[in-house]
Amino acid sequence: MSTLALLVVLLLVITDILFLGAIGYLADRHPRLAKPLAACGTWADALIATVALVVALR
Repeated sequence: MSTLALLVVLLLVITDILFLGAIGYLADRHPRLAKPLAACGTWADALIATVALVVALR
């Protein structure tokens, strides 16, 4: 992989971690938003999009 592709992958991983943290924060601060299946589904969608982009860049 080229350096640019590795940089993009690194940024996507960092973004996914921040996104997961934001979902966790919202679920903690606002109990009515703490629907575990919805939170897991949202994170899973982001993870699938990241993997699809990494595969497309490869």
